[in-house]
Amino acid sequence: MSNQDKQLVLRANTFPSVADGLDAYISAISDIPTLTAEEEQALAYRLLEHQDLNAAQTLILSHLKFVVHIAKNYTGYGLPLIDLIQEGNVGLMKAVKRFDPAYNVRLISFAVYWIKSEIHEYVIRNWRIVKVATTKAQRKLFFNLRSSKENLDWLTDQEASDIAKELKVSKAEVKQMEMRLFSNDIAFDLPVNSSSEDGDFSPSDWLASHNADPSQQLEKEDYTHYENEKLSTALAELDPRSKDIIMQRWMQDEDEARPTLTELADKYEVSAERIRQIENQAMNKIKDLLTV
Repeated sequence: MSNQDKQLVLRANTFPSVADGLDAYISAISDIPTLTAEEEQALAYRLLEHQDLNAAQTLILSHLKFVVHIAKNYTGYGLPLIDLIQEGNVGLMKAVKRFDPAYNVRLISFAVYWIKSEIHEYVIRNWRIVKVATTKAQRKLFFNLRSSKENLDWLTDQEASDIAKELKVSKAEVKQMEMRLFSNDIAFDLPVNSSSEDGDFSPSDWLASHNADPSQQLEKEDYTHYENEKLSTALAELDPRSKDIIMQRWMQDEDEARPTLTELADKYEVSAERIRQIENQAMNKIKDLLTV
């Protein structure tokens, strides 16, 4: 390990992390020297050929300042810079792991994609309660639409057409994404110090249910399950003919026509009166079994 590597590793154990304070973190990483192309190549080969974790650490530390620079470009989405930096650092570590010095390019040129990718995913996950982009094309539109707008007004048809042509999407997709981007989320509950008496309302005012007590719902579900089990046990005690008559007469779906006594009499080649007697006997037996 070179003296520079040792100094960087030592510094890694002493300088503040992102969680310790953003200003202290940025100040600390700004003092870390940038590697020359030759130093970067040597460290990359040590990592690739010998799995040298100290080399990986040196590569990561020397590029942290670049992550901060990239992350600052995404502060317009209203998300904390400290979180954007941490996500970008994850992307940097992934890039270092996958970097191949044989391509003879600087690490930062390779790492930019991974850093931005992680930040993009974080923005998509957290910028709105409801996801605004779920496909690759929508993500591209999401991050390009903000920079493509010339002002804060809604896009004209011509502007929407131009953006759609540039990004290779439909005009309808541009309009839909614009609505998603520049509409506001509505809080489920009223903010603190707000009151419905002052004319403030929230979705929870209309969705509230006084019958939705969890304990009562659980008790009701348990009781229904218990009754269904008892009914299944009682039906199992009936002979096949009695069970079939009960199932067809009383356990059909609401939209299915219930067979008449005459129809069942024809099926079993007995009189309708005999079917009525079998039905009454079976129902009485089921009642007795359910009350046990």
